[in-house]
Amino acid sequence: MTDTPIAAKDFLGSAHVFATAVRDIMEEKLLQKVAGKEASLPQLQLLTLVARTDRHTIGDVAAFLGVSKAAAGQTVEKLVRRRWLRRNVEKTDRRTARLSLTETGQRLLTEYETARNEKLARVFQGYSEKELRHMADLLDRVSMEIVNHSVKPEAICLQCGIYFRERCLLRKLMGRTCYYQQHRDLREGKDSHLMRSS
Repeated sequence: MTDTPIAAKDFLGSAHVFATAVRDIMEEKLLQKVAGKEASLPQLQLLTLVARTDRHTIGDVAAFLGVSKAAAGQTVEKLVRRRWLRRNVEKTDRRTARLSLTETGQRLLTEYETARNEKLARVFQGYSEKELRHMADLLDRVSMEIVNHSVKPEAICLQCGIYFRERCLLRKLMGRTCYYQQHRDLREGKDSHLMRSS
């Protein structure tokens, strides 16, 4: 058995602490501040996905959130009932639903993103852009190695698109087209086609 370097174990511990701080302290608390107990992080992630992409099936939503189709359907249904999400089922294919944000859903997302941007500005004010880029690149490279050593790396969605990750190393270095990118490309292709034909 190969000895794992102590520095690698320390890095993994630090990465875990960082991920927990981001999710449990920053994202959860900010969401509670904006929406109270009405919304969960997976629901917010779904609203963000819908705001950034175009057409979805329940299977797409399940793959993005990493849950079963039944759980994805329940999440969509809850957001429709809360009037944060609008669902229109396609007449030609009942399995495909066009999801869009309602005004209330868009307002929630905007309020959350404004609160998050203000928080990030305060948290990272002591770091230069160069330092932050270096840390982001290092985390991406380590994440890529972890994904590469999994059973089905091509099936994993790390949801980087919900953070506007246009320069995601996982996409670039692994040569993969992630879920978010596929939908964004489809939308941009459709938009450019409409522009050409108008």
